[in-house]
Amino acid sequence: MKSILLTTLAIVLFTACNTNDDPPFDYSELNDEEIQTYLETNNLDAEKSSSGLYYIIDELGSGEHPVSTDRVKVNYEGYFTNGNLFDESDETGVSFFLDQVIYGWREGLTYFKEGGSGKLIIPAHLAYGSYDNGSIPAGSVLIFDIELIYVNYKTENEAQIQSYLIENNLTAQATGTGLYYNIDTPGGGIVNPTDSDNVTITYKGQLIDGTVFDQSTSPASFNLQNVIEGFSEGLTYFSEGDVGSLYIPAHLAYGNQQLSEIPIGSVLIFEIELISVN
Repeated sequence: MKSILLTTLAIVLFTACNTNDDPPFDYSELNDEEIQTYLETNNLDAEKSSSGLYYIIDELGSGEHPVSTDRVKVNYEGYFTNGNLFDESDETGVSFFLDQVIYGWREGLTYFKEGGSGKLIIPAHLAYGSYDNGSIPAGSVLIFDIELIYVNYKTENEAQIQSYLIENNLTAQATGTGLYYNIDTPGGGIVNPTDSDNVTITYKGQLIDGTVFDQSTSPASFNLQNVIEGFSEGLTYFSEGDVGSLYIPAHLAYGNQQLSEIPIGSVLIFEIELISVN
């Protein structure tokens, strides 16, 4: 079933296309009564926020709480208080920025940590208000069973790197930041750069699927303060003459930004030869 959660643009278009001159109806009291009845009927205990959102935390999770600017991946099922299903993700979940979804989701997911699961019970004023939206009638209370799979790619990127190493029979050293690196051919040098040094290298950058997005055609020189965090950290593990690879998760690269041929949330792999320092 096609997801209907990514609604910031849809809400704008729907409002612009609305030809009903009547003012929006406030369903808040009716919705709250409906939610209270639903909770009592199903013997559920939920927290209510100041906005009118209800939420139930079955598992808090052990990662980080998302904020409104984060990108998250969620497995979910959406239904009405009568139990009728109106939307669901596939088993792998769906990724989106929290500032792109209905307000009830934007607020509700911040109560969970990565790996958490539970239920959001969203009144109409935090969803589609007094207007129909596809199969959702005006004034509807929306209920979502959710699992917050990850926040900003860290968990998924870690799994991607591990799978890549196993599939290609590679070994790499993990650092405390999430970066992985390996030295294939030691160069015999004794100088390691600091994260503020100038270096000269040759390199090739590719994605997990093998797509090459950048490579040097001749030795390239730059200051490590001027490159992505994973590259800056990674080069400090190399000595002059070393040849090896860096496996950089998105939070140490371009994160939630789309950059030319690099999709949002991508792991970056660099094959590097460190020619000289300073």
